[in-house]
Amino acid sequence: MAGDRYFIQGQNDIYFLTFTVVHWVDLFSRKNYRQIIVDSLNYCVINKGLKVYAWVIMTNHLHLVCKVEAPNRISDFLRDFKKFTSKAIMKEMDEIYESRREWIKRIFAFEAKRVGRAKNYKIWKDDNHAIGMHDIDIWNKIDYIHNNPVVDEIVDSPGEYIYSSARDYCSKKRIS
Repeated sequence: MAGDRYFIQGQNDIYFLTFTVVHWVDLFSRKNYRQIIVDSLNYCVINKGLKVYAWVIMTNHLHLVCKVEAPNRISDFLRDFKKFTSKAIMKEMDEIYESRREWIKRIFAFEAKRVGRAKNYKIWKDDNHAIGMHDIDIWNKIDYIHNNPVVDEIVDSPGEYIYSSARDYCSKKRIS
């Protein structure tokens, strides 16, 4: 993507990815929006060859360590995931009580107009901070992901955070 220092080289390699909400808007402070992300990831696992090694949803970004099995491509997953979740979140925003609705829509509409890469609203930054894991210790990135909620002082230990794969690694039930 334009402006991204990180490039996807192998379409079926393992990557550490970061999806960031434009202007770091705390969109995922609402359960409804987090659930759209979880449901979308689960859909991609079942239907798009996505294999997720670790994940976490924070208030304004999402981290994944994942790969996409051939013949699927990670670039296609990224495009489709962002497009679908953007539309689903905007639709949900109109259907639930959202005290920040007008403010959020203004920001997302401004960003869509500014970059010209989205029709009405742009939720996600273009870059994905895609770091190939071929020369990096995968456990280091998994620990980083799982410790995000601890560092942000949301929970005391990684396994306590519901919207993370840390619960899977701790043998606790995860959201699905």
